[in-house]
Amino acid sequence: MPSKKQKEVQFRLDHNSGLPLHYQVEQLLRKIIQEPEYQEGKLLPKEVDLAKMLGISRNTVRQATNRLEHENLLLRKKGVGTRAVRETLGTKLNNWASFSEEMHSKGVQFINYGIDVSWTKASKSVADNLQIEENKEVLKLERLRGLENGPFVRFISFFHPRIGLTGKEDFSRHLYDILEYDYATVPTVSKERINAITANKDQAKFLKVEVGSPLLLRKRLVCDPGDRPIEYNIGYYRADSFTYEIDIRR
Repeated sequence: MPSKKQKEVQFRLDHNSGLPLHYQVEQLLRKIIQEPEYQEGKLLPKEVDLAKMLGISRNTVRQATNRLEHENLLLRKKGVGTRAVRETLGTKLNNWASFSEEMHSKGVQFINYGIDVSWTKASKSVADNLQIEENKEVLKLERLRGLENGPFVRFISFFHPRIGLTGKEDFSRHLYDILEYDYATVPTVSKERINAITANKDQAKFLKVEVGSPLLLRKRLVCDPGDRPIEYNIGYYRADSFTYEIDIRR
């Protein structure tokens, strides 16, 4: 069993390193939560305590824990604390594309049933994912897409202000072509979470299904080569019209 001294050594950063502190915290926590005691439910130190132990600001710690929470590696409970999510079977996709690129690669001609662009204040969830201040104005893109027999997916995207989008772009084009060729912003990494949900009144209206019908909820955080957030995308798919396939090699 590790001694107290050994455990203190674990909670250290290299302040002379060229690596950003929030990245070092993130990598440190990734290692720590793999230890049996944390996999068995032991709470992580409070953010304020962890910040003191590491000699950094609480905001730096929060930036790292937000990323791990988004990846479903940490679970926060108000009034209780933060603990590791026990490992379960899962997969990480290595190859990905925008929806339109996916459809074109399969020879499928989809229809844009609606494209709506607006400016909105970032909610806490959007702000945490894009790593910006809450209530900061961001571009919001809503798209309703499907086939001739009707829509089967609704996308809601929020973009980081640093990109420089104006809202006047032709969003019927491939989204990631716009980002890369018009704004020199290269989408490189997609971090995804997929859940089964039931349709509420709002989603049922858009996707032409009954309230309570099964939907696939897909949340995607797209980052550039420096792992900086570009787009936070929420997709609602009709479960009777879309299958998510994953190839896994041993």
